[in-house]
Amino acid sequence: MPGYALGNFLIYVLLNTFTPGPGNILALNTATNYGWRKGRPLYLGIFTGYLLIQALAICFVLGLGSVLPNVLHYLKYVGAVYILWLALHIACSKLDSVERTQGRRASFSMGFLPQLVNVKIYFFSITALTGFITDYTMSPAALSGFGAFIVMMGVIATTTWIVLGVLLQRFYRSHYRVINIVLGLSLLECAWAMLH
Repeated sequence: MPGYALGNFLIYVLLNTFTPGPGNILALNTATNYGWRKGRPLYLGIFTGYLLIQALAICFVLGLGSVLPNVLHYLKYVGAVYILWLALHIACSKLDSVERTQGRRASFSMGFLPQLVNVKIYFFSITALTGFITDYTMSPAALSGFGAFIVMMGVIATTTWIVLGVLLQRFYRSHYRVINIVLGLSLLECAWAMLH
């Protein structure tokens, strides 16, 4: 694989994993509301969702293209509805007091299930493999290695958003309404971009 192809693959992966998307915004919002400890199950759900979707993308690239294009087409609309719901939920959410959040935790399924309809991840994963890798190899081992790299970068990126959420928790509590509206509008842009 030529160095320029690998370099373009790395740039594409970095830009897509670190930009605000539904998973990163959900992680940031959870970190600011619940902190690291109470949010861990949700974060694990997001990470597990990344892994499952990457495995599905590899299967797609290796030969399931006759079934998945139709599924991906419909998932785009399901994903857009989910992102719209998430945008509204975040923009309109109220700040939970410390007393109200004690004893409550964000669940694994709250992080995992949204990833299944996050069409951005499907398209990103499939595009990363077909746009930069498959011209040079169709080896299941190589695709799995590149897929593992994509998952690792997704985990690092989301963890970065989580750390920012924890570090900015005090600031967030002072300005949560404006921040939540901006995050909600960012998600609306994600949904709009997904459909166009």
